[in-house]
Amino acid sequence: MSHRNGGAAVVESLAAHAVDTVFGIPGTHNLEIYRHLQSQAIRTVTPRHEQGAGYAAEAYARVSGRPGVVVTTSGPGLTNVMTAAATAYAESQPMLVVSPGMPTGTEGRDLGQLHEAKNTSAAMGELLAWSRRVRTPDEAAAAVTAAFAGFAGGRPRPVHIEIPVDVLTQDWSGRPQRAEPVRPPVADPDAVARAAETLAAARYPLIIAGGGAVDAQHDVTALAEALGAPVATTVNGKGVVDEAHALSVGASVRLRALQKAAADSDALLVVGSELGDSDLWEGEIRARTVIRCDVDSAQLDKNSPADVHLLGEAAATVAALLSALPARGRDGVARAAALRTACRDEASRDAGPYAQINAAVRAALPADGMLTGDSSQVTYFGSVHFFDMPAPRRFCYSPGFATLGYGLPAALGAALGRPAHPVAVVLGDGALMFSVQELMTLVELELPVPVVVVDNGGYREIRDQEAARGIAPVGVDLRTPDFAALAVAMGAHGARTSSSAELTDLVARALDADRPTVIHFDIR
Repeated sequence: MSHRNGGAAVVESLAAHAVDTVFGIPGTHNLEIYRHLQSQAIRTVTPRHEQGAGYAAEAYARVSGRPGVVVTTSGPGLTNVMTAAATAYAESQPMLVVSPGMPTGTEGRDLGQLHEAKNTSAAMGELLAWSRRVRTPDEAAAAVTAAFAGFAGGRPRPVHIEIPVDVLTQDWSGRPQRAEPVRPPVADPDAVARAAETLAAARYPLIIAGGGAVDAQHDVTALAEALGAPVATTVNGKGVVDEAHALSVGASVRLRALQKAAADSDALLVVGSELGDSDLWEGEIRARTVIRCDVDSAQLDKNSPADVHLLGEAAATVAALLSALPARGRDGVARAAALRTACRDEASRDAGPYAQINAAVRAALPADGMLTGDSSQVTYFGSVHFFDMPAPRRFCYSPGFATLGYGLPAALGAALGRPAHPVAVVLGDGALMFSVQELMTLVELELPVPVVVVDNGGYREIRDQEAARGIAPVGVDLRTPDFAALAVAMGAHGARTSSSAELTDLVARALDADRPTVIHFDIR
């Protein structure tokens, strides 16, 4: 157990960067990594599928701000995690995927080896920020260090390290190195001054905060108050300003009411968002003057060209803007209230029963609780708009990659990423069936997670799209199991209801239970 080899080079380097949890499944080729995890006091969490491991790691990073780490085996273990890793890329979350690879000198030779694939490292490199196949234990340790340096100083995105199985067994006498973080860019002072002057002079300022602003809650809120500016967020920015704040208009950028308000604004500040179509739903964000702040220079004109560019980390740049303001203390509460009402009214037209379902769960979940969702109508028509969050890093959902099967394993990652905060899941029946096996992982860890599955009998969103195009329903009306009975069979608690009033009580009891509870909510 004390033998230091390539596996130790990886694990000791993880420990040097304060990694305390890895998600993954042991396999024939990664056992030399697993050999060393306990000796470094790193907890191993074994989901029932590598895709679940990846979603759990993504949510762990999303709620904690610390990189999520996944250890897979070679071949199918790695390809199973690809969708989750691509999700982390789309959502700009820090994730490190570590996998073994074919022995040195055999890669790409089609020899028929166990788990052999043509070039999985190259495939991962096309999906993630980078992928490295290392040649020595020292290179493996250095690659881990490089990953954490990147996570600390720029736009966080997932990376992959492949260690040949023979390298994992090679002797290693080195020492892990602690990464020196890459320093984020600092916004040009002249640009900050121009932006501050423009915002101070504006009659109708507006702020949009994205996922890049999740660690700038205090600064964005203070700037909004100084300007009297309503604040809207993207889904990934949900809670950057407390959604109960008088200036908040919620995660509303997809709504035409918000997009019209942006067009009418004479100074729009966008902090940490690419303003992508996955957030705007075929809309666009334009304003008379656009100011964009981002740590990634490629984002500063993406989808909505900017008049003023602020290349820098969100909290520091917004704080600099606040300090540079020549005037403060405007009252924009009435304008924000009118915009919030218009956005809520518009969102309500799509919400159907989902607003009430989310309100029932919100009533049971403590203010510091976390919610995970899925690519389900109850999430994007419901939770996004009708589940108010007082702070960021408490809502886990994948709007960019729109991943089915995310919600349940995300609850696992969220629960472990912030163990002092309760977590609930609200998702559809189609989404749950993608990853229902991860209920066993929650049972195994005795996590008291309420899982509210809203059963509309299949893929309702796609059914609606088929109808809109004059296509008869094809492949969308599906049989669903008795989810409450399935939960009991898997060792969880199970309940059924179709009452929102009863749902609040069921969720409250589930939060105090000794294991997860599946609540089957039938709306068919």
